[in-house]
Amino acid sequence: MGRRTRLALAGAAAGAVAGLFGAGGGMVLVPLLGLLVRMEDREIFPASVSIILPICLTSILVTGLSVGIAWREALRYLPGSALGGYLAGRWGRRIPTVWLHRGLGILIVWGGIRYLC
Repeated sequence: MGRRTRLALAGAAAGAVAGLFGAGGGMVLVPLLGLLVRMEDREIFPASVSIILPICLTSILVTGLSVGIAWREALRYLPGSALGGYLAGRWGRRIPTVWLHRGLGILIVWGGIRYLC
C-alpha cells in the first residue's frame, strides 16, 4: 500500500470519527500517522492539526445543513478555544513529543472511561 493510500486511510478514519462523534478525529489520526505512514514524531501533531481543520469545516457544513448548529452557544467558546489553540501552537514544540503522546493517551483513556460510566 502506497504512502498516499495510507494517508487517505488515516484521514478517512479521522473524518469518520469526527463526523460520527462530533470530535476525536485527532485521537485517531495521531496514532495512525505514526503507525500507517511512519511519520516522524515531531511532524505528527502539526500534521494532525492541519488535517483536522478541513474535517471540522466539513462537519460544520454537514451538521449545519442537516440539523442546524446552536451558534449562540458555540460562539461562547470561540475566544477561549482560539486562545488555547494559539498558545498550544506557540509553545507546543517546546514540549517533548513523548509527553504529548502521553497526554493524548491520558485524554483518550479519560474520555473512554467517562463515556462508559
